[in-house]
Amino acid sequence: MSAVSDRLPVFPWDRLEPYKAQAAAHPGGIVDLSVGTPVDPVPEPVQKALIAAADSPGYPTVWGTPELRDAITGWAGRRLGARGLTHRHVLPVVGSKELVAWLPTQLGLGPGDKVAFPRLAYPTYEVGARLARAGHEAYDDPTALDPAGLKLLWLNSPSNPTGRVLAKEELTRIVAWAREHGVLVFSDECYLELGWEADPVSVLHPDVNGGSYDGLVAVHSLSKRSNLAGYRAAFLVGDPDVLGPLLQIRKHGGMMTPAPTQAAVVAALGDDTHVREQRERYAARRAALRAALLDHGFRIEHSEAGLYLWATRDESCWDTVAHLAERGILVAPGDFYGPAGERFVRVAFTATDERVRAAVERLAR
Repeated sequence: MSAVSDRLPVFPWDRLEPYKAQAAAHPGGIVDLSVGTPVDPVPEPVQKALIAAADSPGYPTVWGTPELRDAITGWAGRRLGARGLTHRHVLPVVGSKELVAWLPTQLGLGPGDKVAFPRLAYPTYEVGARLARAGHEAYDDPTALDPAGLKLLWLNSPSNPTGRVLAKEELTRIVAWAREHGVLVFSDECYLELGWEADPVSVLHPDVNGGSYDGLVAVHSLSKRSNLAGYRAAFLVGDPDVLGPLLQIRKHGGMMTPAPTQAAVVAALGDDTHVREQRERYAARRAALRAALLDHGFRIEHSEAGLYLWATRDESCWDTVAHLAERGILVAPGDFYGPAGERFVRVAFTATDERVRAAVERLAR
């Protein structure tokens, strides 16, 4: 076991514990804006669907029910503009994090292969490469990478942590380059329905991919848009020649989304009302925190989509973390997402309305 764990970096969140304790000692309690975990209720139709499916004594299938596959293809067509999808174009996964962590291994990558991801990125992209013993490289522009040995290219738009959105033209250029060099593209689009100052586009859109899904897979999650982080509900949409072998591997591994969760996902993807209501909650929290941070002397970059504000005081991110912890506010240091984030912090606006108000009041002092 140590040989596997030794391949991995130190779990970054452990470094935040002293600041969490400091923030928790504030007389008004901690305002935890460090993790983008939902705090609002699971939508009622989704809860009802879960309860109705509670009596599920048999094993679920890895590929999911036909109703689940219908729901995914229908949603992707309606929301992403994807065309011509069949059940062969979709694959449920047990939350998107396990997929990110184990994808290079399941693709058969190893020494001599390379995985690339954005210079500022979700740390699990690198973890997945390390678990597979593959090489890894961070990029600013993926088309500037040496394609030799590059087997997996991660895109992330909207970005975690920065909220940056790749324009349709940029996605089109990257997809064309990847196809030219035979590089498989996985596009992490888990924040796509949370655009604020931009309208994010999927790699599944025909304007981006020319009507072909060859070499392309999009990753989507219900954790953010439907408050289902606790359900571990996500799915892939894209190239059947990639998803078919992954399905077989995941069958052998027993990587099954629980049957009640599958029923809940069907309900969630069929209801747009709760998504609109949740967006309104997040929009109000975002506006309040953004104004408070700017008034407090922060500068905010990107942040045009997603659930975070990418903010800086032009100092070490850990100095900023300490500054805010003194006020009972906990945020994520930017270097968790790569050395390029060393002067930024990521501020989530997923706290309750009451906690956001508390943060705004403390920043005003």
